This record gives sequence, structure tokens and C-alpha cells, in this order.
Amino acid sequence: MNTAPPSPCGQHTEATNFSAARRLEVAQVFKALGHPTRLKIVEMLLSGERCVCELQEASERNMSTISAHLQQLRQSGVIVSEQRGKWVMCRIASPCLAPLLACFYSRNDT
Repeated sequence: MNTAPPSPCGQHTEATNFSAARRLEVAQVFKALGHPTRLKIVEMLLSGERCVCELQEASERNMSTISAHLQQLRQSGVIVSEQRGKWVMCRIASPCLAPLLACFYSRNDT
């Protein structure tokens, strides 16, 4: 029997003992999502794979800034990228991000 309170997203959560190393990995994901530009990149990638040039154009930032943001997203495991000819394609690495972000965006804080 699950006695954990429901989360704001309607799913039940259970307390679990994670290792310090695993907590650090998860913290790096949240840190990577903690910048508006990186969050916009992730939102774009939720609809599917994109070329770095598309991400740069949509973000209205210069390429070196986008590269730095993409590097942090890659290092945290949020995205993966792959060279295809002269294009670098990026995609979300974990299916967990879509419901997580949907939960936060759907919150009705009044």
C-alpha cells in the first residue's frame, strides 16, 4: 500500500535512498535546466531532434553562447548530439523531461 502523498502532477511518490553520487548527477540536471536559454533549447528539443543552427537562430544568441549552453546540457546528460556531415543534431536524452516540465508549466500558483 502506497501511503505517500500525491505529487502536484497527480503521481504518487515514494521516498527512496539514493547515493550521494546519484544525487549529484540529478542536481547537475536541474542546474542545467536552471537557465532560461537552456530551458528554451530543451523545450525546442522536446518536439524532436534539431540542428544546432536551428537552436541558435531561435534563441537569438551567438553561436559561441549556444555552444556553451549545449555543452552544459550534454555534460549533465540532458541532451545528446551527433555530427551528421556538416550538421550537429541534438535531441533529448531522457524521456523523463517532458512530463517533468509539463508538471511545472501546468502548475497554477495563485
